Amino acid sequence: MKIGIVCYPTFGGSGVVATELGMALAAQGHQVHFISYSQPFRLDFFSGNLFYHEVPVTNYPLFEFLPYEISLTSKLVDVVMHQELDLLHVHYAIPHASAAYMARQILAKRGKKIPFITTLHGTDITLMGRDPSYQPVIEFAINESDGVTAVSDSLRQDTLKYFEITRDIEVIPNFIDIDNYAKASDLCFKGMYAPNGEKVITHISNFRPVKRIEDVVRVFEKIHREMPAKLILAGDGPERGNVESLARQLGVIQDVVFLGKTKAIERILCMSDLFLLTSESESFGLSSLEAMASHVPVISTNTGGIPEVNKHGYSGFLSNVGDVNDMATNAIKLLNDDVMMAQFRKNAREQASHFNISEILPMYERMYSRLTGMDIH
Repeated sequence: MKIGIVCYPTFGGSGVVATELGMALAAQGHQVHFISYSQPFRLDFFSGNLFYHEVPVTNYPLFEFLPYEISLTSKLVDVVMHQELDLLHVHYAIPHASAAYMARQILAKRGKKIPFITTLHGTDITLMGRDPSYQPVIEFAINESDGVTAVSDSLRQDTLKYFEITRDIEVIPNFIDIDNYAKASDLCFKGMYAPNGEKVITHISNFRPVKRIEDVVRVFEKIHREMPAKLILAGDGPERGNVESLARQLGVIQDVVFLGKTKAIERILCMSDLFLLTSESESFGLSSLEAMASHVPVISTNTGGIPEVNKHGYSGFLSNVGDVNDMATNAIKLLNDDVMMAQFRKNAREQASHFNISEILPMYERMYSRLTGMDIH
């Protein structure tokens, strides 16, 4: 099958999942064409089944803002026609679903019928989707999609709550290739960051306000009072300056390491003792799943889809949003109990195995087959 995947190429979870899905599909023998304004962050190799098509955006003096949605629509029409694609799979509703709808209509006029699937990832529904500037278009594009998926049941329920949806939404969760995280242990250099045996606490995100990264620092400061510890922060974004300032105020800046944006997620997680996820809203929590695949228990909030991933008292602990005292108490309890920590590490890996790519990929393939009428095997 020839599949077009539309995604954001950036550090966020939707782009990561879309890229990993495309690479897994290509490994299964499908021909996969990525369509975006730059090469996806995780797409660091190509094979005979992987292709990338850049969306050109020309800035004319008439336009105050670049018309990306129109350029994307035109590129979709071009790629579908010339590469003879069978299906489009767009990740993140804004503006990919509406562009896919327009492309489908244009292609129909040219005698080419192609279905498209929209995968909802989170803030396209819970944040931007509720903005009156976008809401009518998103609602229309979702309802006009040939198939719709959400990455968690929580996100599915939010979509039905905020929009008048007239079609089914299938829950297909995010995933990881669990084998990649086992391999990372061979390249783990914990001593580089914790030379004196300090506990290593990790957080990975795009540093947006919704992640509440200042809470990560506050939890870490409480852990730091009780034991030698290091905090590793991977990613970057608008909250970086505030986080650095708070770490200085709390007197822990010397034990906080900012790694910036990096692809070496597995190598960071393999040296971690705990993972902190303090988000105010989270449709799934992909970073927590990556941590669990690395045998790292998760201390997290209990919002959105996180409880569908992190099981309280099994793979980690859940707390209310903003309750840094409870999160710190749970973290310290776990870090101080070697027997409990060993069990939670084992449990975390077991929980992550339920979201392995081998379990999730067939769900997408069945949907592709159903919408195209093609036998994929």
